[in-house]
Amino acid sequence: MPGGGGCVCRDRTTSIASPSNRDRAAIAESGLIGLHFGLGAWIPNNLGLWKGNRALLEAKGEAQADDASMVIVAAVWRRERGMAPKVH
Repeated sequence: MPGGGGCVCRDRTTSIASPSNRDRAAIAESGLIGLHFGLGAWIPNNLGLWKGNRALLEAKGEAQADDASMVIVAAVWRRERGMAPKVH
């Protein structure tokens, strides 16, 4: 895990939002649940949510990896639109 403060996932979520993935940004907010089995599964598998990345789980305000991954999906979706993140 990276040391220091801040979001431990910033570099990885930036790559998720790369131009090749921007078509995901065309989804309406209500349709984000449709990403649960794709991007929503990639996030906990690659950001250590299943391996005890408690810092990221707590930062997202969720105890479960699946729930935290959808918070991250929504945050990336909002960022792609230039919207401010929601605060828990």
